[in-house]
Formats: sequence, structure tokens, C-alpha cells
Amino acid sequence: MTHENQRRRRGDPLGRPQATMNDRQHPLNPDPNDIFFALEQSGWTFAQVNRYVALTCETILSDTALAPGDRAAILMQPPVPFALTMLALTRMRVVSVPLNTRLTASELAWQVSNAECRLVICTAEARAQTSKMDAPTFELPTMTAHERPSDFDGWGALRFEDDFAIIHTSGTTGKPKAAVLTYGNIYHSAIGAALSLEIRRNARWLCVLPLYHVGGLSIILRSLICGTAIEFGPAAPFDVHETNRVLSDNPISIVSLVPTMLGRLLDARTRPWNPRLRIILLGGEAPSAELLARCAAEDLPIATCYGMTETASQVVTALPESVYRKKGTVGKAMMSASVRIIDEQGNDAAPMTPGEILVSGGSVMRGYYKDPDATARALRAGWLHTGDIGYFDEDGDLFILQRREDLIISGGENIYPADVEAALRQHPAVAEAIVLGLHDPAWGQRAAALIELRARQSATADDIIAFARQRLAGYKIPRRIAFTDALPRTASGKLMRRQARKYFDDD
Repeated sequence: MTHENQRRRRGDPLGRPQATMNDRQHPLNPDPNDIFFALEQSGWTFAQVNRYVALTCETILSDTALAPGDRAAILMQPPVPFALTMLALTRMRVVSVPLNTRLTASELAWQVSNAECRLVICTAEARAQTSKMDAPTFELPTMTAHERPSDFDGWGALRFEDDFAIIHTSGTTGKPKAAVLTYGNIYHSAIGAALSLEIRRNARWLCVLPLYHVGGLSIILRSLICGTAIEFGPAAPFDVHETNRVLSDNPISIVSLVPTMLGRLLDARTRPWNPRLRIILLGGEAPSAELLARCAAEDLPIATCYGMTETASQVVTALPESVYRKKGTVGKAMMSASVRIIDEQGNDAAPMTPGEILVSGGSVMRGYYKDPDATARALRAGWLHTGDIGYFDEDGDLFILQRREDLIISGGENIYPADVEAALRQHPAVAEAIVLGLHDPAWGQRAAALIELRARQSATADDIIAFARQRLAGYKIPRRIAFTDALPRTASGKLMRRQARKYFDDD
């Protein structure tokens, strides 16, 4: 990431030049002999992964014509081949476009076309999903420990301003946008996370989030930059029992989860987790008060964070002491990030006053790929306008209320769906809820709720409304209730609010 004529770092899977920051500034550079991929039966050191990445480069280049700056999609579930492919593309200075294997062939084809991919790299198992793509495909062969060595060292040094990946947003509120992240974005995110979470070399990070999601992808780059080991969970779907086994038997230091995952793990847990587990990092959406109370009772080291694809994952973090002392906080901005709250006039909001959350700093994306209008709306005067609503308390800790577009305005009153959802979850039969606004000719909007009931529990719409009347102001009470066996979620576990509208299509 500096001048190209500097010596390469031995055993570095990206083939980067030697870091220029001194050890006091950046003490986490990986040692070639440290474990990088902590596999079940063995471990691959940084030097071994380096050789596999070089071989992956040569394998891809032997049958394709990729050049620096091209875009190549990655479509595969197994995490190790995915990681090797992404690192290989990085070494070739080719922009990675990770694809969600749960999408339909048509949805995948749209993303490949939208990012103008020159190639789709897949495994044999994913080949059928490429049927509607215009781009050529390359099936990555299985590699073994006895493969011939390779010395492919890449096509020049990486620079902060170079594009690293194009990641399509999860699309919880509409068609996905293609966020362009640079190497500088990834670097600043990794160093900020290392300092906020107090990560040390030889820590072990359990990765069970999808690697096509920024939350999973960022773990690979953080571990590479910070010299920590990754232990990959099963490819898909999320395996509750296997993850519990790993957390109990293996020396995991950190695990990243969404609240839904954590709840399922706790429900199925039969043994205590390894005492070396130091951080359970929750992101994607806010954990419920019920879940946090359960975690506090079990003395679990919960850290919460706030971030998004456009900020290369987390930009705000709260460590366990803050999480339990200030219920609902996501903490303070990480190093190299700044956060503001602005009112409707664009002025900084006073403490305890809700407004839109703005973020700036080294981890904020370059923009949306070939979408100047969306980029101009999101990035203004050096600040990313997130569309999320939150507030600072008197100590400067951030609290998230809602996405701006999810805010319900009924008769001039603001209704934050998260407040209503929290009240509904107190009903003994309610597992989860999505609250949204429906058009109302008299009041502008009215609240409605889509409910997922607990197993072997029952409730009627009248039961739910009567329960809400005891806990909410009259204007906040949902006027319509619908039920579903399972609320719509993304692959990473985030609620898909727009999908909930189909249950109220007659409105």
C-alpha cells in the first residue's frame, strides 16, 4: 500500500509491501508462522495461505484473461475456497464482487450485470446458479496440500485508493445498491475494530456470518491485517449445534453474530462456552431488551456495534461494560470515524434529540457503482447520510432508533417501529414482530404489525391489540395485525421490512 519497489512482506497472502507504520502504532502485523485459517483438524499459517493464494492466482489466470481493475464475481458457499479466491483476486488487483448463494438465478444475473463483471468464479456445486448470467464462468478446482508451489506475487502494490470490492447491499428496503469499497476503507475499518475491541495477535475469530456479506467478509481482511486466526463455521445454513460445539470446545476469542443467531444458540446450548471467549459482537440490528437481559444473567461478554456495507462494516462500538450499563447503546465512533446527528434543517442536534445519523472517515465507501444519483444523495459534503435515526446521550454515546424511511407519521405524531416492536415482544406468545406504516386517508399513516408467534403458543389479533393498549400511547397501537410462521429475513438475519408489506396488500 506504499511504493511498489519496497520489498514484499514474506508470507503475506496479499503480497503487500512491508508496512511503514512502526510497531507502537500498528503492533498487529501477522507473523508468517502464525495460524491464519484455524481448520478443524489442522491449521494453515499465513505463509501456507500465501502459497495457496499464489496457486489460486495461477489457476485462475491459466484459463482466463483478467486484468487489474476488472471485476470478478465470487459464487460459492465453502468458506475456505471463497477466502482463497477473494485473496487471489486482491493480489491480482481485480475487484471482487461477492454473490449471495441464496439468490435466484435471475437475481444473481442482475447483480453480475449491474457490476459489469468480466468473470464469475464458482464451485461445482454453484454452477447451476450461473445459468442466466451473461459473463463467462470459471469453476475453481479443489486444491490439496500436495499442489505444486507457486511464486505468483501479484501485479504491483495495493494502494489505499484502489477498489477492493463491490458489495450489493442487503436490499431490506428495495433493490440492492452496489457499494464500492477501497483497500483504504478495509484498512481503516480493520485498525479501528482492532483498537475498539482490543484485539491482539493470536486471537481466534469465529466466522459464521456469510462471506458475501460485509460482516463476514470484513473478518477475513481484519484477521489478515491484524494477524489473528479465523475459524470458519459450516458453509450454510447456520448450524446452531455445530456452532455451540465449537464455542464450547475450541479457544475462540471473538464471534460475530446477529441477535437472531445468538438467541438460537442460547436456546440450544447444553454446555458452557469456552472461558477464552472474550467478545460476542452483535450487529445487523438491535438486540431486544429480553435478549440483553438473558445475556446479562449469564454474564456473557456482549459488545454491540453499528455499521453498514457502505462503511465497510462497523464504525461505532460499545464494549460489554457500556452495553449493560446503558441499555440500547451502540457506543462511540471507532478510530478514524466521525459521527454526527443532524435535525431537519441540517444542524447538529442537541443531546437526547433524535435526528439523522451521518458518518465520515476512512472506512466510508467511494460511492455506488455507476449510480451517480444515489451516490450524490448518500455522500454530501464529506458525510455519508445513512438514513438512520438516532441520538447521542449526554456522554456522546450513540443510540439507534430507526431507519428514516421506516418512521411512521400518524396525525403528525412520530411512531418509531422499534418502540412498538419492543412492547409487542413482551407478550408471552410473541417471538418477534415487524411494525410498519400503512396509508390512512385521515391520519396519513397508521401502524400495522406482522407477528411471529412462539412455538406452541397462540394469540389473536384482538389479543395483541388489547395487550398493546396497556403499554403504548393510543396513536402507537397497531390497527392491523397479521401472523406468519417466520418473519422474512436476509441471509445474515436482518428483518426485511419491505417484504412484510405483502401481508397487507389489500390496504
